[in-house]
Amino acid sequence: MGQFIFFALLVGYGVGMWKFWKGFERTNFDRTLPNRVRLALLWPVLWAANPSYRKNFTKALKGR
Repeated sequence: MGQFIFFALLVGYGVGMWKFWKGFERTNFDRTLPNRVRLALLWPVLWAANPSYRKNFTKALKGR
């Protein structure tokens, strides 16, 4: 059961990172590659801690 939870979390992390990467152009963030990589890799922490990031993350995923 623990392996399934770990796998599910890993897949969720990967899907979130991929969707953010693909929708990055719809955000208000600086369009540099290092910034894009950093924000995509740290998305769970930033989403939980930063309301501004959360709003931009939603824009990237849903196109709003």
